[in-house]
Amino acid sequence: MKSNSSNTEPVKASVITIGTFDGVHIGHQKIIKKLVKAGQKKHLKSVVLTFFPHPRMVLQPDFEIKLLHTINERESILSNFGLDELVIKTFSKEFANLSAHDYVKQILVTELNAKHIIIGYDHHFGKNRTANIDDLKAFGKEFDFTVEEISAQDIKDVAVSSTKIRQALLEGNIKTANSYLGYPYFLTGKVIKGKGIGKTIDFPTANINIEESYKLIPKNGVYIVKSIIENKPVFGMMNIGTNPTFNEKKQSIEVNFFDIDTNLYDEILKIEILHRLRDEHKFESIKLLQAQLKVDKTNAFEFIRTYNE
Repeated sequence: MKSNSSNTEPVKASVITIGTFDGVHIGHQKIIKKLVKAGQKKHLKSVVLTFFPHPRMVLQPDFEIKLLHTINERESILSNFGLDELVIKTFSKEFANLSAHDYVKQILVTELNAKHIIIGYDHHFGKNRTANIDDLKAFGKEFDFTVEEISAQDIKDVAVSSTKIRQALLEGNIKTANSYLGYPYFLTGKVIKGKGIGKTIDFPTANINIEESYKLIPKNGVYIVKSIIENKPVFGMMNIGTNPTFNEKKQSIEVNFFDIDTNLYDEILKIEILHRLRDEHKFESIKLLQAQLKVDKTNAFEFIRTYNE
């Protein structure tokens, strides 16, 4: 898949779908597979048009939005579905002020050479989002492209999935979130130096820094995770929280990787979240914390054994 965020290079005649596609979950995947299939059948380039920053970040800056994926993560996932091209348009106030006609003419027709557009029945676009799918069909007659409507049920499935995934993650329900995503939810961040507390209690951790403040972090707690390190899968336990036993206040993300002795500082890691072990607790002593971590590790290995079968 080719990614085009420069907005300057035109594409060949294309079939397009448009949306944020946050999460690229099973509902989104159904639409993308439909898009790719249509492209192959009609001998057109399959193109996803998406936007960044998220429109709400620009139009409602006081509204704190949490997204399932960073733009780089979204791009990485979309690359797995056989798309010919992903076009990331910079969303700005100027872009938001484009009239529906100018948006269709400049972006969909001139830049993307749209010949077929697959879109939801409730799609709105143009300044103040006043144009709808009927307007798009009318523009299709003017500019020589056809419009295929995604069913109400499929659109509902997309909306319900996104809502349920966010809610599940905030509640720590990884199993539900992953079932809607169709793959493990993951975090991507750089390993930075921490306070070294884990090492002093025989559970050294990699401290993960996630730069994007809009990335949704699951509920505080202890999770079983997996990363690819030096080209091989490595499992571990991740704590999201404030380390209350040590009276910390700031939230941190720390991973104790199993069976690895590698300097990970400054590495960018993708951490897949497989299972939630427990809530984060404040222990009365470091010894009690160590004892619980040993239990957690035993439980983690039991899960991993069945996970690998």
